Amino acid sequence: MDDGYYHIQELRLLRKNFSGTLAPELGEFPYLTIIDFMWNNLSGSIPKEIGKLSSLQLLLLSGNQLSGPLPDELGFLPNLTKFQLDLNQISGSVPTTFAKLPKVQHFHMNNNSISGQLPPELSKLPMLKHFLMDNNNLSGYLPPEFSQMPSLTILQLDNSNFDNTEIPASYGNMPKLVKLSLRNCGLKGAVPDLSALPKLMYLDLSQNQLSGNLPQNKIPASITTIDLSNNTLNGSIPSGFSGLRNLQRLSFEHNSLSGIVPSNIWENMTLNSTSGLLLDFRDNLFSDIASGLNPPPNVTMRLDGNSVCQRAQLNITQFCGTVNQLPVPENVPKTANTTCPPQCQTSQYFELISTPVSPCFCAAPFGVELRLRSPSVTYFVPYIDPFRYYITSNLSLNLYQLKIDFMMWEIGPRLRMYLKFFPSDIPIFSDSEVIRISDIIAEFKIPGNDTFGPYDLLGFNFIGPYEHQSSKPGKNKGVLAGIVLGSVSCAIAIALIITFFVLRKRQRNQHKLPKDQSNSKFTIKVEGAKDFSFKELEKAANNFNTNSEIGQGGYGIVYKGVLSDGSAVAIKRALKGSLQGEKEFYTEIELLSRLHHRNLVSLVGYCNEEDEQMLVYEFMPNGSLHDLLSAKYRQPLSFKSRLYIALGAAKGILYLHTEAYPPIIHRDIKPNNILLDSNMSPKVSDFGISRLAPDTGMGHSSTQIYSTAVQGTRGYVDPDYLLTHNLTDKSDVYSLGIVFLELLTGMQPISHGRNIAYEVRGACEVGNMFSVIDKRMGTFPSQCVKRWMGMALKCTKDKKEGRPNMLEVVRELEDIIFLLPDPDKDLYTSGDLPSNESHSPASTSTIYSTRRSPYATTDFPGGDLVSGVIPTIKPR
Repeated sequence: MDDGYYHIQELRLLRKNFSGTLAPELGEFPYLTIIDFMWNNLSGSIPKEIGKLSSLQLLLLSGNQLSGPLPDELGFLPNLTKFQLDLNQISGSVPTTFAKLPKVQHFHMNNNSISGQLPPELSKLPMLKHFLMDNNNLSGYLPPEFSQMPSLTILQLDNSNFDNTEIPASYGNMPKLVKLSLRNCGLKGAVPDLSALPKLMYLDLSQNQLSGNLPQNKIPASITTIDLSNNTLNGSIPSGFSGLRNLQRLSFEHNSLSGIVPSNIWENMTLNSTSGLLLDFRDNLFSDIASGLNPPPNVTMRLDGNSVCQRAQLNITQFCGTVNQLPVPENVPKTANTTCPPQCQTSQYFELISTPVSPCFCAAPFGVELRLRSPSVTYFVPYIDPFRYYITSNLSLNLYQLKIDFMMWEIGPRLRMYLKFFPSDIPIFSDSEVIRISDIIAEFKIPGNDTFGPYDLLGFNFIGPYEHQSSKPGKNKGVLAGIVLGSVSCAIAIALIITFFVLRKRQRNQHKLPKDQSNSKFTIKVEGAKDFSFKELEKAANNFNTNSEIGQGGYGIVYKGVLSDGSAVAIKRALKGSLQGEKEFYTEIELLSRLHHRNLVSLVGYCNEEDEQMLVYEFMPNGSLHDLLSAKYRQPLSFKSRLYIALGAAKGILYLHTEAYPPIIHRDIKPNNILLDSNMSPKVSDFGISRLAPDTGMGHSSTQIYSTAVQGTRGYVDPDYLLTHNLTDKSDVYSLGIVFLELLTGMQPISHGRNIAYEVRGACEVGNMFSVIDKRMGTFPSQCVKRWMGMALKCTKDKKEGRPNMLEVVRELEDIIFLLPDPDKDLYTSGDLPSNESHSPASTSTIYSTRRSPYATTDFPGGDLVSGVIPTIKPR
């Protein structure tokens, strides 16, 4: 083997979209310290030859499609510190040889299909800190020996099947334990004594069959979260649950607790604008409340489902039936700087930050997407500043150089966040500084923290001035470059890597052709789409003047243009970083030109020359649904208008799912992507080849995609897709359901940390549905609102299996419209139209008034309102 290969130390291919299998030849690199193939499309089994890599420290294979059992040989890695295999399809049991890993600190194997008994021998691991194996098929019993792990801080085994076994009493004697999460594990017996766990912050034993009384001894003062809901606990709440300074959530709902609701739980707590406490005591047997029950404003107590709520002489209605809960911390508190100018440079990649030298310093950040795998808090906002200090101090940065751009809880619970790092005294980071920071993060050199737990690197965002960094593997010691430049001896896997990087290099060189040579040799004529020249579109968009801009997205800037024949169009001009290969671009054009439906924005033409790629669409003069809902018009939309807009959008999406070939999953449904033409008819926009369902190899396409990078807009993204990276047509159903809730309530998808689906579902559960309905839409038939709301909530269920498909959504909306009084009246009544438009009633009524039934068809193939299906369902 060539010396250049022999001395390779790191293989890092984070989010490179690789597919294929792991080759046994990986075992031929004795100096390898890091294998990082996270968030790719690797399949097959893990080769046992990896067990020969005596220098390996990090084995990072998260987010692939690896299957098969764990090889025994992986237990022969003397220097391994981090073992990360989550979000794969690994099966079989945990090998007992894993007990021989002397330096391993992290077992992250959650979300697989690992089964069987956990080996008690793992208790011999001297340095193991984090043991995360939730969401597998574990069975048997909980090994009491685990309490002997001297360094264990997190034990998370949720959703296992330890059928009718008890929590070992020895688990109450683990002095370093910070988090114990055994949710839905089939456990019985008593809640263990927690008094000997001085560092415990997070306890979740919910959804088991635990019985008996609550622990009588003092609860650790460090605790933030106690969830004992959905068990069969009885007795009263002991005094040990009061005076806990850091407590954020105490959940006892759905048990058999009785006696008096205490009034001293929040004693000695400091509650301010960034903190809060949720006490959930629903569905128990509490019959009375302690005198002086008057919690502070930041304390939310829920007592509905207890007999105490039936006592008319007690004035406690605010605790019985309320839906107010501790906000879900998805929003980072914003502080606007009104003393700075609105922008600092013409480039979109620069932002203003405040530094000790200048309160309005202009700098370009680079982004890092992280996920906290197992934080020990329920509500993160009070910990934002400590987290910023924790990160910056370990990166040798100043506190002001880090901005948390957004946070979002995911199922687990796990906390996803996007960080922006800013240079301190120059507008742009030097290359060496970017590499230094990214290497510390990518190599997990930031030490662990009890509050925040281990983190998961989801990706770097090297854009603008840092775009050249995206092709660098970090401090890779020439690893991949060495592979590309060296000679090949025997490894097929290495040959594949060489091929990949040679193709990448050729592709980059093609993009660097001079403008007079950049016209495509790969030219085709696409039927139904005009091939515009650059000069034509430049003239149409007034030299792409900023006054012609009407929007901007991930693809590029959108301009309004007027063609030589006087027709108005929308021109999407790709950013340089968004340019596709020519074959891919023409493939997309050919696909888009075949999509015809009255509820889809039509492609007019395209341009591919002079290092430019542009898509030309029909212009939508009435803007987007977002414009309508954000009160840019003086007159709000009526209920009937909203319902017809919802139906039109659903039909457009149904066409993409069922009649486009290959089928298309939109992936970013939101009000901004539902546009309105001159007749106020809705049309779905922003769909394309990046959302194609993959070919199954059986002559048709699947409606499921495994996506290495979750795409979409915060608040509209399917939580099941966020967790599993499996994108399906039900992901579009979820996003459209959020749009329905916006139409019905006028609320934002995320506002002040609250999620619209949870807010509305909570209101409906306690019979307060009409309290959240948007009052601006005037009168409405209550029966129709109830059915639409019920369907919207089905669409937004967390698990995709509980959601309807798009055809069911369309049929239900049509049934609801059929129930409207006077269904043949004009769509818009007097006062419904935006005041800045001058439509006559005749022009608007032509949209639907000519239909013979709710299922009338249009005049062109594939344009049927229900995508070629004429339902026979009668109104229910």
